[in-house]
Amino acid sequence: MFDKWKKSKINLSDPVIEEDIEEIPEGIHKQLRENIIAFRELFGESFDLVIKNTQVNGIKAAFIVLDGMYDNLLVSSAVIAPVLEMKFGTTEPQMIYDHINEYRASECDTKEAITMQDAVQNLLSGCILLLIDGVPKCLAFSVQGYPKRSIDQPESEAQEFGSHEGFVDMYKDNVTLVRRRIKSPYVRFETLTAGETSHTTLCVCYHAKRADPVIVNDVKSKLKNMQLDIVPGAGAVRPFLEAKGLSFFTSVGLTERPDVFAAKLAEGRIGIIVDGTPYALIVPYLFVENFHSLDDYLSRPYYTLIARLLKIICFFAAVFLPGIYVAVGTFHQEIFPSDVIFEIASSLQGTPFPLVLESLVIHFIYEIVREAGLRMPKSMGHAVSIVGALVIGDAAVTAGLISAPMLIIVAITAICSAVISPLHQASSVLRMVFIIVGGMAGLYGIMLGFGIVAVNLCSVSSFGVPFTSPISPFDRYASRDSLLFAGWKKVGKRFIQVQKLRGSDSDANKS
Repeated sequence: MFDKWKKSKINLSDPVIEEDIEEIPEGIHKQLRENIIAFRELFGESFDLVIKNTQVNGIKAAFIVLDGMYDNLLVSSAVIAPVLEMKFGTTEPQMIYDHINEYRASECDTKEAITMQDAVQNLLSGCILLLIDGVPKCLAFSVQGYPKRSIDQPESEAQEFGSHEGFVDMYKDNVTLVRRRIKSPYVRFETLTAGETSHTTLCVCYHAKRADPVIVNDVKSKLKNMQLDIVPGAGAVRPFLEAKGLSFFTSVGLTERPDVFAAKLAEGRIGIIVDGTPYALIVPYLFVENFHSLDDYLSRPYYTLIARLLKIICFFAAVFLPGIYVAVGTFHQEIFPSDVIFEIASSLQGTPFPLVLESLVIHFIYEIVREAGLRMPKSMGHAVSIVGALVIGDAAVTAGLISAPMLIIVAITAICSAVISPLHQASSVLRMVFIIVGGMAGLYGIMLGFGIVAVNLCSVSSFGVPFTSPISPFDRYASRDSLLFAGWKKVGKRFIQVQKLRGSDSDANKS
């Protein structure tokens, strides 16, 4: 009976094979009627498939488009009207097709589709197809006009002095935002598709004179070899570009600011813009860049130094502070002054849980409140914050479930985590790990865990570039913009050349 049940069990990870679904033909048929039948069989009963039969100089023709994917005014004024009003001196279908393709002046781009696969992809991209009876190919006119979000201020990377323009969902608009900031013919924007079902457009961006050709080819190869069915966003592409091996920290940068993206391209990095997501990827990416922001480069150098030091301190506080408190409160009470240890002991005496369990529970509740504030509508976010503050801050302490010093630790940790938002995921996991380590092995376990994390950081390499550059290995030239920003007078003509960080010959880099 169990063998029969195992055979009949459905594995949700197995692909579903639809034998009755029509496959895309290889080529375009010469007869218009056969092509229309092929399109109707492919799209089935989809209401948005629009096929309009017409005649061009007495020859049967058809316009095919998907409803809602095109601009009505552009279709009528730039495609249909010019094609139907053209004068032809022949009735040969191929000559009519060539005449339209060569002499039709239009506001939109025109492409030829030789295979049915190309025709379907152009149709799904918002183009209108023109098929002429007797011609085994078709013309695709770019008349995209589907709804899209307007350019708005970045939400996750708000800056005081920076631009208020952020990436949007359309990759062409994002490319335009970058072009406005780097007016150089050497900046390349190359597209490729990913996803067997979604056929999502990926745009690889780089500066041809500054990016390492080896890294550019490596990035393209990894993107082409991705085994994905759909690409819902940049997060699906990110794992394929990350360094090999286990690490809490990602070696692929993420930004929604076109000015930051343009600056990275000028440094010799490679950027990847994914169609349908307002975030762009950057490789190679360095660990020290998690503590950089655009305001650092628009402020005085001494203030930039203070701001970056604060971010580094906040990172260590967000990761190690709860664990150190648990370790000291459990094993090393002699470190505290007598007055402080008396107050902490008296507060812990009234709580029913051990210090490790109390710390884990309170941080777990904080993560729940944070996730609820992110996922719920903005109109209800304030209510969640108020309820979380009342439950965690006042009621829990009054009821004696949580000690007041632990609540202070959680508040400091939460604020520090907000300062280093690019490292929030890594710091949240490491915080839990060090709480457990501190409760089991004290400060000795904390120091051992810190050493393991440091070794792990130094072992990560992003496309041949050490993740901890330019600190380890130390590079004096590039370190002028690591912790200390030397000012625009000294680094205004400087860019981090990836070839040098990879260890290649670069005497010109020191110029």
